Amino acid sequence: MRSKDFKETLREHLVQGNLEEVAEMAMGRRKVLGTLLALTFDPDLEVVWRAIEAQGMAAERLSVKSPAYVREHMRRLYWLITEESGACFWRAPECMAECGARLPRLLDSHVPIAFHLIETMEEEDLEHFRPGALWAVGRLIGVAEDDLPGVLPRVFEALSDPLSQSRGMAVWCLRQVGKGAALADHPGLLEDDGVVHLYRDRAVEEITVARLTREVLDETSASTAAG
Repeated sequence: MRSKDFKETLREHLVQGNLEEVAEMAMGRRKVLGTLLALTFDPDLEVVWRAIEAQGMAAERLSVKSPAYVREHMRRLYWLITEESGACFWRAPECMAECGARLPRLLDSHVPIAFHLIETMEEEDLEHFRPGALWAVGRLIGVAEDDLPGVLPRVFEALSDPLSQSRGMAVWCLRQVGKGAALADHPGLLEDDGVVHLYRDRAVEEITVARLTREVLDETSASTAAG
């Protein structure tokens, strides 16, 4: 199958939500990982996010027979963030986090790197990478919880970021790391009508920062009452 046809086949699977099929294809063709990287540039945001999720699923399957290839893929993702690469791969933090969350033992040297991107990046780089770096923290909290104190101040700083996507991802991240109650100390967020694109249940939802904040605070209150 030609590269163009292969990419189109993968994209159609993503459009249809057939992520398991994409992951299984990686067992017979390792280039699935690289093609999914390319699909994170797709104009359809839902395809982008499904490509990120499918990438982690494919890496998980492929790690059984080609663990070295998966590690190299993770190294490539990090390299694509650095100035030396000359690339502008804004989705690298999300891809690193999705793979790392699924394969924490295999990628144990890369998980801390992905988790600490928001803390270690230069400010000019964070202008582009901050939403993804925040998502990476939330996605990796289950395997990097001990590292949370170092990055938490940067998460709180992002609540006042000029970009609504960053503010929304900071709210989402605080929910993921169990700090949602702290949003009560930022009442202005409940009036923030900035738009956030949130991926959950394999779909992209457009939501305001205010609505997401209220959702997190309501969950926190319900959890406290139940406890």
